[in-house]
Amino acid sequence: MSKLKVVHYINQFFANIGGEEKADYQPELRDGFVGPGMAFNTAFGEEAEIVATVICGDSYFNENLDTAKKTVLDMIKSKSPDLVICGPAFNAGRYGVACGTVAAAVKEELGVPVITGMYKENPGADMFKAKVYIASTKNSAAGMRDAVKIMAPLALKVAKGEKIGASAEEGYIPNGIRVNFFEKERGSKRAVNMLLAKLAGKEYVTEFPMPDFDRVTPNPAVKDISKAKIALVTSGGIVPKGNPDHIESSSASHYGKYDIEGVTDLTAATYETAHGGYDPVYANDDADRVLPVDVMREFEKEGRIGSLHRYFYTTTGNGTAVASAKKFAAEYAQELKNDGVDAVILTST
Repeated sequence: MSKLKVVHYINQFFANIGGEEKADYQPELRDGFVGPGMAFNTAFGEEAEIVATVICGDSYFNENLDTAKKTVLDMIKSKSPDLVICGPAFNAGRYGVACGTVAAAVKEELGVPVITGMYKENPGADMFKAKVYIASTKNSAAGMRDAVKIMAPLALKVAKGEKIGASAEEGYIPNGIRVNFFEKERGSKRAVNMLLAKLAGKEYVTEFPMPDFDRVTPNPAVKDISKAKIALVTSGGIVPKGNPDHIESSSASHYGKYDIEGVTDLTAATYETAHGGYDPVYANDDADRVLPVDVMREFEKEGRIGSLHRYFYTTTGNGTAVASAKKFAAEYAQELKNDGVDAVILTST
C-alpha cells in the first residue's frame, strides 16, 4: 500500500528562516519536510510521509489574511495531499490563528483531512476547536516531542476516516462534542481516589473542570488624586506614526513604551493605531480618542491630577494570548511602580 501524502504548514520560525524580523515572510512551497516535519515523518513510519511544506510568516498571514489564505490553499491543493498538518503552534498567538485558519479552510474548502496542535490558552484554540481537531500541546516548543506523539497517530486516524474517540483518549482539545467511552474503574472509586490525592497534596485530574476566572482584588482608592502621578496604558495599539517597534495588528508578541514628555495632543501626523479587527479611521484621525493625552494634560494644568507620567505603554489586544498579556503587564507594572506612579488608566479600542 502506498504511503499517505502529507502537506505540512509551518511559520518562518520553525522553517529556520528567522524570528520576528522575518515575520513578514511571504508564502513559500518546498518539497519534502522542513524543521519539525522530520519528527512527524519518523512518527508516521511506513504509513505516511510529508511530500511538501508550506511556509508563511505569522505577520504576513495575519495582516494579509484573504490573500495569504488563498495562496497557501493553492499551494496545498497543488500537491493533492491525503492529509494536512498545521503547526503545532504551542502558545504563539499569531501562529495559532494562522494554523487554525489554514486548517479550517483545508477542511471546508478542499475537503482534505487536517489537524493542528496548540496550547489550550492559544487564542486560535478557542477560535477553531469546534471546526477542526486541535491536539493539546504544551505552551512552548520544548514540548515538540510530546506534541508529535499525540498529533501523528491522531492525524493518521483522521486521514483514514477511523472513529475518533473522546478528547481524553485521543489528546485533542475538547470541541463541545460529547463522546461516550468506558472507564476501567467505577465513578465512586475514581471520586474517592481523587479526594484522597487532593487531601494528600498529590496531583490529580478532575473529570469536570470548572472555568478558571481570574479575579483581581482592587487596590484602595487614590487618597488625593490632585497630587497623584497618573500613567496611561492601552491595548488599543496607539503608536508613534510608522509603528517603529512593529507591534503586530493581532496576537501581539510585544508591547511599546513611548515618551510623551511635552506632548499635549496626539495628532494624525504623529500617532496612529496598529490595532487590527476594528475600523481604525477615527483612531488614526485623533489617537486621543483611544489614549486621552489631551484630556489628561488639561487635568494636569487645572490641578485635577498631580501629573501625567512621561511614558505610555501600548500593545494590541486583538487575539493576544492571555499568557502574553499577563507577561507584558507584569513587566511594565514593575516599571510604573519604580517610577512612582500612583494610578493607571487602562484604555481599550
